[in-house]
Amino acid sequence: MEDQQPKIGKFSLNYGLILGGLGVAFGLMLFSIDAHVGGDSTIQQVIGIALMVAIVFWGIISFRKANGGNLSIGQGVKLGAGIAVVAAVISVIYTWFLANVLDPEFAVKTAEVSKAALEARGDVPREAIEQNYQGTIDYFWIAYPFILIINTIVGLVVGLVGGLIFKKSNV
Repeated sequence: MEDQQPKIGKFSLNYGLILGGLGVAFGLMLFSIDAHVGGDSTIQQVIGIALMVAIVFWGIISFRKANGGNLSIGQGVKLGAGIAVVAAVISVIYTWFLANVLDPEFAVKTAEVSKAALEARGDVPREAIEQNYQGTIDYFWIAYPFILIINTIVGLVVGLVGGLIFKKSNV
């Protein structure tokens, strides 16, 4: 009987669901303490990236183990991108649910935080601030494809790094 190579898609789906589930749990935690808008987004971004790196590396290591200890850089990149895309789809669904069900004023609150930051700078004309405020509300839907694109790019990079770190072949 031949050895069957594990399917990258299966690992991407499984670990993407884990990453997406943790992201939703983190988002719900922020929502529950009313920190989902205007909090320290740098810390939130660092936590999000750390989660992605940890889960993608975990997925890569698990795939390598299931693949008899072998992993190519390409497989690492595919796993990173696949995990990130699955998690991004879950994130888009959660963000839509947040903005339309949990907190229907989410876009307005986001626009207000942005407006306050621009006003605090003091060097932005009033017209530009108002235009930015209205644009944030009117074009909030742009966040959805942006989430998909950025997550995929970050996943590709993390997968590449993971592939380089964990690359091994029995040749």
